[in-house]
This record gives sequence, structure tokens and C-alpha cells, in this order.
Amino acid sequence: MQNAPAMKTIELVYFNAGGGHRSAAVALDTVIREQGLPWAVRLVNLFEVLDPRDVFGKTTGMKPEQYYNARLARGWTLGLGQELKLLQALIRLSHRTLRAQLQRYWQVTKPDLVVSLVPNFNRAMCQALAAARPKAPYVTILTDFADSPPHFWIEPHQAQHLICGTAKAAAQARAAGFNEQRLHRTSGMIVRPDFYRALNIDQRAERRKLQLDPERPTGLVMFGGHGSKMMRHIAKRLDDSQLILVCGHNFALADELRAMTSRAPRAVIGFSDQIHYFMQLSDFFIGKPGPGSISEAVQQRLPVIVTRNAWTMPQERYNTKWVEETGVGLVLESFRAIRPAVAELTTRLDEFRRRIAAVQNRAIFEIPEILERILQSDRGARHEARWAVGANSVA
Repeated sequence: MQNAPAMKTIELVYFNAGGGHRSAAVALDTVIREQGLPWAVRLVNLFEVLDPRDVFGKTTGMKPEQYYNARLARGWTLGLGQELKLLQALIRLSHRTLRAQLQRYWQVTKPDLVVSLVPNFNRAMCQALAAARPKAPYVTILTDFADSPPHFWIEPHQAQHLICGTAKAAAQARAAGFNEQRLHRTSGMIVRPDFYRALNIDQRAERRKLQLDPERPTGLVMFGGHGSKMMRHIAKRLDDSQLILVCGHNFALADELRAMTSRAPRAVIGFSDQIHYFMQLSDFFIGKPGPGSISEAVQQRLPVIVTRNAWTMPQERYNTKWVEETGVGLVLESFRAIRPAVAELTTRLDEFRRRIAAVQNRAIFEIPEILERILQSDRGARHEARWAVGANSVA
């Protein structure tokens, strides 16, 4: 009797900068488990691999992602484009060290497939895996609507697979030398599986529980898991609009918002893993143009209001163009115009909802099927591994 094939080990690589990368990894892990696929899945924090003793944190008093998240909470995004270039330069200078460290790690953990959900480090990770595990495919899932070249998500001509959620990202991948065997399209961004499940709630009754008017149009204001001081300005300008304000881990901001007076009812929420629930109580979304926030709102059939200006992070600029191209919301130059924008959006809700209904994103369920096809194409994986090792010798 033949032995059953060994269970494949898949590593999902993330970091905590911004929260969206870890959220995408957890969502993918959840769906893989729900589908009962015969894989052993490991969630891997990249920074814990590169700095296992937390030397950076002990030296500076703050982990790298904590510094980034603190800037987001304060709204200090101006200049992040220049800082990104500096970070990428440091990564290039440290390439040999990073590659060697990752190679040693994968020689120990022996994954059959590595899936990156992070930007900037894909050259080092891909080359390290090819050296440590030549038969193991390397996959990058873009968790942004598009790449922000150079050397952000897509490394030109690199021997790996790319999973792209928009036509724009796929076009960028083709221009960077990826053929259809190594380029895989999904119908959108990764959204947590619970956003696809109907809660079957009585919206009017649930609004009353939050002391909200069940008849009044309701906006959900959210700026990621760490909030933003911009929420104070929005709350002041929308004094007569009913709002649910989700502040995440920013407890000081939540206290400030609760202390504010307003002419319309509002609910201030701290950190919550029930964003799905609060979206189902809302009619529209106001927030930063993050790929996760936009995708979650659209999945819940909420039109969005976001901004694009000098403070918009480079990797999020195309997200706002996608909102305009698909007609699922309004893009403002500044939240100073939020009051007339809300007035316009609420009078055109039916129009926006019709456009949103045309967006059918099933990416979270499509990706496991893509990964299964990649794992099954052993011959192609071996060919690509030889290609990658050859490329490493001249890197």
C-alpha cells in the first residue's frame, strides 16, 4: 500500500507595519483551514526572523513597525515617500546579510512554499529561498491595488510567482517581465472571510443599541487600527452628521471624541474585531485610502470618501484612482471639503450602490486555488529554482 503524500508546509510572511499585511496573512490562513486543505500553515513575522533578539527595539525603545504606526496615528505621512527611498537603499546595502540570514532560517524550517505579503524585501527573500530550498516556489501577493516602483512589490524578471488583484498591477507585472505562467490574477484584494457572511441583523434595532437614530444616514469613520488625529477634524466638520467613529488602539483619541459635543448622535468605538458589524450599521465610509479599508467597505456595499494629496502615501495613491475609475465613492483633495462631500454622497447613495454592486471580489477564496496549482506544478517549480540559482550567482 502506498504511503499518503506528506503534508506540505506553507509559510505566510508578514510584518505589522500598518496592520494590513498581518490581517491579510491571518485571513488567508483562516480560509485555508476552513477549506480543509492538507497544508501546515505557519505565520512568519519577517522582523522576528531578521532581528530575533529585538536588537533594534532594545536600542531605540521602539520596534520598526511601532515607529511607522505611530506616525500614521499622528497623521505624519508627509515625507514617507523620501523615507521609503532611504529604507530601500538600506535594504540594498544589507542585501547579502539579509539573504544569508533568511537562507539559514529556511534551511531550518524547510518550507515547501513561501508566500510573501510584504513589500521591499522580496528580492532578498526570493534569492534566500532559492538557495535554501531550490524546489520551493516563492510567491508574492500584492496587498496594494498597484505597485509603487521601483523595488517595492515587483522585482523585474525575478523567478517567482506574483498574485495581483487589479488590472493595473497585472500590467505592471507584465511590463516587469512576468509571463502568464508566473502572473496570477484575482478579482480584488484580500478581505477577511467574515466580511462575506451575512449577519442577518436588524439594522434599526442595532443602531438603537448604540443610541443612534435608526432613520438617519450613518457614516463610518475609520483610519486603520491606530486611528488618526484627522478624525477629530472630521468629527468637528460633520457636527450634524450621524457617525460611528472607530479609533482602534488610539485610546486617547477615543476619549477626545467622546468628550466632544455634537448636534447629531454618534458612537465612538475603540479597538474592535467587529468592523463587519459596524459597517452593516452604516451607509457610507470615510477614511484613509488603504487597500484593506476600501475593499472591506466596498464588500459591505458602502460608498467611500477618501483623500489624495501630498500626505497620501505613495503606495496608496493608485487606490484613490481606482475609487474614481470604478465610481464607488468620492476622492477629495482635503477633508476640509468633507461636509459638501457627505451631502453629495448621501443624495446619490442609490447611484453609488449600483456601481458597487458590479464589484465582485472573491480574492480570498481564489488565492488558495492559485497556491494549490503552484504547488502541483513541480516541474515548473524546479525549472524556476534553477533559473533563480543562476540569477543569484550574478546578483
